[in-house]
Amino acid sequence: MGLLIEGVWHDQWYDTAKHGGEFVRESSKLRDWITADGRAAPGGQPGLPAQTGRYHLYVSLACPWAHRVLIMRKLKGLEDVIGVSHVSPLMLDKGWTYHEEEGSSGDPINGVDYHHQLYTLTDPHYTGRVTVPALWDKEQQRIVNNESAELLRMLNGAFDELTGNHLDFYPEDLRETIDAVNADVYDHINNGVYKSGFATEQAVYEKHVVALFESLDRMEARLAENRYLAGEWLTEADIRLFTTLVRFDAVYYGHFKCNLRRIEDYPNLSNYLRELYQWPGVAETVSLDHIKRHYYYSHDTINPTRIVPKGPLLGLERPHDRGRLTGRGIRDGAASD
Repeated sequence: MGLLIEGVWHDQWYDTAKHGGEFVRESSKLRDWITADGRAAPGGQPGLPAQTGRYHLYVSLACPWAHRVLIMRKLKGLEDVIGVSHVSPLMLDKGWTYHEEEGSSGDPINGVDYHHQLYTLTDPHYTGRVTVPALWDKEQQRIVNNESAELLRMLNGAFDELTGNHLDFYPEDLRETIDAVNADVYDHINNGVYKSGFATEQAVYEKHVVALFESLDRMEARLAENRYLAGEWLTEADIRLFTTLVRFDAVYYGHFKCNLRRIEDYPNLSNYLRELYQWPGVAETVSLDHIKRHYYYSHDTINPTRIVPKGPLLGLERPHDRGRLTGRGIRDGAASD
């Protein structure tokens, strides 16, 4: 995991010593928005208009932050509107690559070999971590946004008039609930597995792994009463939790030492995981091969042998029991409730 400093690539791991053994994630820096008509975003960020074929998504199939955006693209029917390229699962001394022999799709838009080159095409003097996902504007020849949470919101609504797909994963009447769940899940689960796995002090690791499982316990209890995290409707909160859950037993449990319990040991979370995996189109976005090869091969500070385990057998296609709880699916924003 490297970064750019004044446009020059450096193969540099996170400096946990600077933070007392803590892993500290850098905030995303490229934050323009796509809106239906190109007006400014709700937060005041510059807006660009939604157009078919103008934007291209660069992702990793291994990365949970990129995965959430891939799921939204699939559920919103945006495959013919926004193209996608994915990096190789191997993130080595040059960072993410587009080497097809390693499992990448290649880059048909810019023809780059390395993901960091997209950042220097955007800004020759870019300084910061080089991350996925990244949304590329083919007209302006630059990355317009590399913040997955914002890309989820854009894809949820900006392109509706072009596709006729008005499914709403962030309905207005559920936003307070969704935001509260997201805050807990992001801090303690989505990022919590990294804060546990990348910790370099015992006390720091223990603090975060305990907080992680306390949050998983809260989600387990929530799902005992509700089919989905915000109630009876599938929302972006579920997408955001799913991408961590689907990686948990295969990677985070062993590789990141998040091993108090497996997701399989939680009755509600494990059945919920299988239901979401079996939603039409979602399984197509999951690549356990990329997920396992990336984590076990790329993090040589954690797994210096780079041996990738064969298991576990997850059985995500098994039946689930979520139908016992009330749930109506996805809210259609074009229709009244």
